[in-house]
Amino acid sequence: MFGIAEPSLDDRRSREVERKLAAVRGLLGSRELPAVALRCTDAVAWVTGGLTNRIEPGNPASAAWVVVTPKAAHVATTNVELPRLMAEGGLDGFELHGVDWYEPGGLARLAEQVAGAPAARIGGLGIDVDEELVELRLSLDPAEQARLAALSVDAAAALEGAVREWVPGELDIEIQARVAAALERVGAFGACLIVGGDDRVERFRHPLAAARPVHRLLMAVVVAERHGLHAAATRFAIARPLSDSVRAARRAAADAERAVLDASRPSATYGDALLALADGYANAGHAGEWRNHYQGGPIGYRQREFEIVPSQVDSRWFTAPIAVGTALAWNPSVAGGGKCEDTYLVEEDSLRRLTDTADWPLEEGRPAVLDLVSGGAA
Repeated sequence: MFGIAEPSLDDRRSREVERKLAAVRGLLGSRELPAVALRCTDAVAWVTGGLTNRIEPGNPASAAWVVVTPKAAHVATTNVELPRLMAEGGLDGFELHGVDWYEPGGLARLAEQVAGAPAARIGGLGIDVDEELVELRLSLDPAEQARLAALSVDAAAALEGAVREWVPGELDIEIQARVAAALERVGAFGACLIVGGDDRVERFRHPLAAARPVHRLLMAVVVAERHGLHAAATRFAIARPLSDSVRAARRAAADAERAVLDASRPSATYGDALLALADGYANAGHAGEWRNHYQGGPIGYRQREFEIVPSQVDSRWFTAPIAVGTALAWNPSVAGGGKCEDTYLVEEDSLRRLTDTADWPLEEGRPAVLDLVSGGAA
């Protein structure tokens, strides 16, 4: 079902929503559009301050659309969802409308009606405005930063708690179930959950849980979602000595991560960060390794608000500056069991790791491999 927008927001949430609606109306003016229809869960969660679609977790299509015109903001949904949204949605400032759930194209016709224009002229229907909407939400405002920080700690705690409870020989699906349950208890869910062990971690970038026992090496990955925001983290643990090959792969991935994090500063561009990432791989002896796995980037209302690679110099994002308030989750990896990922917030003069429980061993300031026997860094 739709999650209720963050409780206790009141005036603060109203101001947040007003700022976002003003930003969308700025887009209307710059593109000379009569309206914009926000139809996906990412954009709907952003503009409403956290309304999310839990009817089908992970489905990008929202069961409620937000249609913004120069003078009004409308929420269009089905007659199934309308009564609850009116009672519990916290949508003050929006005009709510319902259409029969069984009418094909009903939401689009309603959008045309409130916009007073055909779909071909409406942003998000006939005119693509996706990149402009991503650009509007990349830099999170203080309320969003606080929500993301809380989610990040909860996500890391769920992941780390499940890993710490690993008993060698336990099935990967049991470990994954603990992560999922811990997330659900704090009102979040795993938009992405990957738990695998032993040789599968060394062979595959995505060793998805397969009801196999994990004896010596465990990798657990989460992207958690709550109120539309996402937080990502990866953790490793061992029950036997870490092999030289896995240690070398992890060291190389950490070198690449260090390079991209050092380059992810305000006034730098995403291109600067990606080129630093490529250099980090090369300096670690793995030139071009970025070609073999998703490298991550800005995170927020999507797991990846956008994703580009060092060779895509013509992308609009390559020259886009990294702004204060942006959340980043770079994801460098090296074949053989090397992977690093955490969620960071770009601040004026530093990056702050949000997925930090203060209860996990560190190596050079970043999460280390947990030695299950000693409880410290491997």
